[in-house]
Amino acid sequence: MTGVKKIKCVRIISHHSNVLPISYLIMNTLFTPQREDLFCTDLPTQSVPGIGKIFVTGASGYIGGRLVNELLARGYQVRILVRDNAVHYQELWPEAEIVVADVLKKETLRSVLAGIDTAYYLIHSLLLGRHQFYDADIQAAHNFRKAAEENNIRRIIYLGGLGDTETSLSDHLRSRIHVSEELQNGPIPVTILRAATIMGSGSASYEIIKHLVKKLPVINVPKWANTRCQPIAVRDVLKYLVGCLETPATTGKPYDIGGQDILTYRQMMEIFAEVIGKKRLFFAGPFSQISFYAYIASLVTPVPAPIIQSLMEGVKNEVVCKNNATREVIPFESLSYREAIRRALLREEQDKVYTRWSDAYPKDHSLALKLSELGRIPYYTATYSLLTAKSAPSLFQSICKIGGKEGWFQNNWLWWVRGMIDRMLLGVGSSRGRRSDVSLKVNDVIDFWRVEDLKPDRRLLLRTEMKLPGRGWLEFKIVPENAKNIFSITAYYDTDSLFGMLYWYAFLPFHNKIFNDLIKQIDTRS
Repeated sequence: MTGVKKIKCVRIISHHSNVLPISYLIMNTLFTPQREDLFCTDLPTQSVPGIGKIFVTGASGYIGGRLVNELLARGYQVRILVRDNAVHYQELWPEAEIVVADVLKKETLRSVLAGIDTAYYLIHSLLLGRHQFYDADIQAAHNFRKAAEENNIRRIIYLGGLGDTETSLSDHLRSRIHVSEELQNGPIPVTILRAATIMGSGSASYEIIKHLVKKLPVINVPKWANTRCQPIAVRDVLKYLVGCLETPATTGKPYDIGGQDILTYRQMMEIFAEVIGKKRLFFAGPFSQISFYAYIASLVTPVPAPIIQSLMEGVKNEVVCKNNATREVIPFESLSYREAIRRALLREEQDKVYTRWSDAYPKDHSLALKLSELGRIPYYTATYSLLTAKSAPSLFQSICKIGGKEGWFQNNWLWWVRGMIDRMLLGVGSSRGRRSDVSLKVNDVIDFWRVEDLKPDRRLLLRTEMKLPGRGWLEFKIVPENAKNIFSITAYYDTDSLFGMLYWYAFLPFHNKIFNDLIKQIDTRS
């Protein structure tokens, strides 16, 4: 193996093609659930293929992404609404129809709802933060209802939140209820499913509890954590969503849905600790201010402080099912909280987590400027390369294992420090990890990076989502050279400010150390 070459401020012209190799399409099939991974196979209801087209909003989110797989597996014609990057979702769900629109822009909705029989409304704007999501939620619901009425949609199915309207609700729960009321303001019958905490691999509540219990040996339990809750497994939520579609009697009716157990949030953490075999000390400490607790929790979980705070403000409200009518019209045995946790952990162990809440954050990641859209090669670049006899597939396989639990092969403490600094500044940090330990697809998150482009055995392009005085990308590239390969890592940085320029040169020595070691480790492990 030759030594590593460092080239500073080298301009490299990168060509992006819309034509994807067959190997890419094959790789994407690895992320499509097999029959044994679907949750609705034992539903007591029967699929109704002749029902007409089903419209799914929020398909890029945690619930929507899983619902699409269930509907397609049951033979339905599905049209999916996304805000951007339709090509990626068409590759992910080739049997579905993908349309692009923005629910906050009513004029974009009219045409995409044409010919729809039933629409799932799974949109919320919580990612906008505590001070913006409420108005956005109501406006989005209003626009959607109007567009649905113009297209004579037969019914709407909405997943909202539990909450006693006779009590003072948090902004989050109040928004969920007001969205349901807005959707019902027209002639289209709306089926409303009201759920409390949703537990499953990748859900926000699951990620918060898991990381708190795993990372903190001593846990301060504020008094509001003794409020009762009726958590429900994500697979049971999906069963109710599909079951309502296949049960005409549910049309236009509200239902509370929950699991077997009614627990306090403290009990939920205690049970989680038991399941994973961790001894944790829980105590009622003096710190109970929600904003402070949310900030501390955000430092050890993938969920940002503003989102945690919005969720925690709802913890003061008891969220327990007041009626169990759904168990009569869609009869199946829901999971206990303990079993929901076990199955979520098993999914992670089997590397079968198909959607994660944290992958949808930040909200506008799909609209971020791509390297190919910049129109030029960024002035600030640094390339590290070596000539290797290792094969391209072997190198690429090693590249696809970076980040997450595996770490960055070398200097992990430097990556951790940089991620923690970003988290303290209320950025995404590095605790998001990654969805799969060994495989990647476009839009996947790797710590504080996101996969922007992927060409198997040739190229992996990551876009940083840290708080920076500029934009950053990291490119892994494999180019054949006679009987060998030139393997390179290039850091791209684009900024127009003096502070941004100073930032680049201040961190350049660290880049030299990190990327030199990283390229050697990838080659060694290939």
